[in-house]
Amino acid sequence: MLFLMFLSFNLQFDYENERKSIMLVNFSVQNFRSIKDKVTLSFEAAKSDDLEDYYIIKPKEGIRLLKLGLIYGANASGKTNLLKALDFLRDLIMEPVDKKTEPISFAPFLFDDKTPTQNTIMKIEFYQKGIKYLYELEFNNDFIVKEELRNFNPNKAIVFTRTTNKENQLSKIEFGRKIEIDKSHKSTLEANTLWNNTVLGGFLKTNIESTELQNVINWFRSKLKPIVHPKSNLFDYVSDKLDSNAIDKRTVLEVLKKADFNISDIVVDVNEQEVTSEFVDLVSKKLKISEFELKKLKSEKKITTKELLFEHVVNGTGKYHLSFDDESAGTQRYYEFGGLLDMLIHNEIIFPIDEFESSLHPDLLKHFLLSFLVNSKKSQLIATTHLRELLMEKDIFRNDAIWFTEKKDDGSTDLFSLDDFDSSVIRKGSSAYNAYKAGKLGATPNLSDYYLDLDYE
Repeated sequence: MLFLMFLSFNLQFDYENERKSIMLVNFSVQNFRSIKDKVTLSFEAAKSDDLEDYYIIKPKEGIRLLKLGLIYGANASGKTNLLKALDFLRDLIMEPVDKKTEPISFAPFLFDDKTPTQNTIMKIEFYQKGIKYLYELEFNNDFIVKEELRNFNPNKAIVFTRTTNKENQLSKIEFGRKIEIDKSHKSTLEANTLWNNTVLGGFLKTNIESTELQNVINWFRSKLKPIVHPKSNLFDYVSDKLDSNAIDKRTVLEVLKKADFNISDIVVDVNEQEVTSEFVDLVSKKLKISEFELKKLKSEKKITTKELLFEHVVNGTGKYHLSFDDESAGTQRYYEFGGLLDMLIHNEIIFPIDEFESSLHPDLLKHFLLSFLVNSKKSQLIATTHLRELLMEKDIFRNDAIWFTEKKDDGSTDLFSLDDFDSSVIRKGSSAYNAYKAGKLGATPNLSDYYLDLDYE
């Protein structure tokens, strides 16, 4: 597989090192896709000191937050929708629309007569540069109804409150008493905050200065990462970052070695290739590049291409090289995860990963999680999974880090933690795996018998 030096790839992963914590505290959502009633995913740690050194981060004195959240549940129970809600909030802020006629494109809960016309509400609480922020948003398909940002520095205070006049489609922003902002800047920000934009999105379009708003924008842009789906192609991104030394090859290589893939080195084969019309056509069809980049490509006589090769040592002597495409799906996935692991270790970031176990052996998944818990100090990982065998590893998981989604009778999603169950359901030290498998914890498919009615006459 080739990756070109001049191309800028589409994944928005840029990282900044901060001295102070950037942790996610909790996230709540109501009336979004399969989520009807309010559910809250929390990273606030319970009082238990189990695995304290590996799970707990302390952004401030007396505050204990978890590094990991694993979400279990049956298919169509809403696990992915929880991550999609978080991703939607990020995109709504970071990619504001340009016209007030554009809809806010999302689906509310549809299996109900009332919810399709009711507002959706999201709340998120997080630390950025050691300051806790609480951001709340209420919206529908047409416009942002209400928006509020508060900080705790040290006491709770309003940064701004925004309302929208539905009739004239205009936003009104009121800043808190402690927030200093020029009146003309406030007016410009209001003008740039379309009724279907957030105030934070309006701030991205406005040439004004605000420490509070910039802090929150930085958190959503560089700390909270987009969802990694099972089919997400991280190869180009990881390879590009390896080439620029933004990802340490030694980390990725060590991850692959410890996973017993028999890989001794990662080699980049550099070649010059003549730019032909056929090559230009191939690039324009296969890769999403701008007209400027395509024009630049046509003007080049030769370009430098690079191919990533994995070096295998056989019988301790012979060295053989395989391209990325020739490696197994598991090797490919773990190479990409090795890059993610390096980012999680050396940065302060939050990665949501859907169907975490995709293409990975259970032992590899466990190895990755342990590598993350042992080596990463300030990052967080949110992952959905069906791999219930992980619950057998009671010595490496805390109850408050395990979550379940369950489909209620009305088709909506319920969310609860393993820590919510008392000793009558699961005793301390007993197997969460056995309890889950037996159906005591819920969040499993309600299956019928195996016989199919094939008499269609």
